[in-house]
Amino acid sequence: MKKIYTFILSAFVVAFSFAQIPPGYYNGTETLTGYALKTKLNTIISNGALDLGYGSGTGGLWTTYFTSDRDYYYENNGTLLDMYSEKPAGPDAYEYKLGQVSAGGNQCGNGLNQENSCYNREHSLPKTYFGGQTATPMANDAHFVIPTDYYVNNQRGSYPYGETTSPSWTSTNGTKVGSSSFPGYSGTIFEPINEFKGDLARMQLFFITRYEDKLASFQQFQTASSPLDGSTDRGFKQWYINLMLKWAAQDPVSQKEIDRNNAVYARQKNRNPFIDHPEWVNMIWTSTLSSSETASLDKTLSIYPNPVRNGELHLSGYGLDKISSVQIFAIDGKLVQTVNQNLKNSNKIILKNAEKGIYFLKANNQSIKFIVE
Repeated sequence: MKKIYTFILSAFVVAFSFAQIPPGYYNGTETLTGYALKTKLNTIISNGALDLGYGSGTGGLWTTYFTSDRDYYYENNGTLLDMYSEKPAGPDAYEYKLGQVSAGGNQCGNGLNQENSCYNREHSLPKTYFGGQTATPMANDAHFVIPTDYYVNNQRGSYPYGETTSPSWTSTNGTKVGSSSFPGYSGTIFEPINEFKGDLARMQLFFITRYEDKLASFQQFQTASSPLDGSTDRGFKQWYINLMLKWAAQDPVSQKEIDRNNAVYARQKNRNPFIDHPEWVNMIWTSTLSSSETASLDKTLSIYPNPVRNGELHLSGYGLDKISSVQIFAIDGKLVQTVNQNLKNSNKIILKNAEKGIYFLKANNQSIKFIVE
């Protein structure tokens, strides 16, 4: 996966890049695991959360997207970052400017029957599963309602996310619609590209955590395609939990996600805890995939935030439980620090005497470049 981090941004974006989790925000979670942790997180991210509305013209979600979904990671030009059309290796087939058409933007409610028409708002968990557009605050929540190409959004419809080996339709960036090839479900699914699978998985897990106390009431809206299971604890059917855990592991938290989380927090006053603490995903839910199925998972690790600005970095990715020691080297090859710890229980590493510059973290057979500022 290509992750491009740009350090020369507008002053506004830089402010968000430096934002931190508010002190004490996750107080009370220290000793919790399982669904007790999920319930505590529900309380934390629900208290004080604002419903800013769906938005008409320039309000609500339209306003949030101006700070949460600009591209400063791939083309680095401030256009809309649409996960359904972005081509990480570049160049994009098309790009959208944020804002109303009257102001030179490409925002719309309705578009043409083709890609590259305009962008609108996509409920990454389809709204039909929780009551539709009038079901608030769910329908207006920027943590999982994202800007996307109008036509690709329509192709997605109300299909759940999934994986397919026999797509019936493919978008310009490789997003697919087709019959599910993932164990446990055989219906039609919508598969985003690998670059953003973890992002979307953490959005789905945010939903069943933030709206835990409402999940039972959504049962009346369920169809065979819905991944919701009607429970208030697990939240999703087991096949979908397996999929979300797989995607979250294969596509670790990126700087894009961290920045988006900060931007939405600045507007809504709540956070996605699985971006702040990706280790909580596996502390709450358990996959039932077999060892042979998980053996093929991409075990790529990532460092966040990158660049490191406070002497503290985190490791994310599948297979942390297999790593007990990492080494940190300066760009000249000098070993500057060896860290021996259980990374599954604590993925945080405190750098010692690391001056500004470029470093490499080596873990097993992986080498990850990071910058200290």
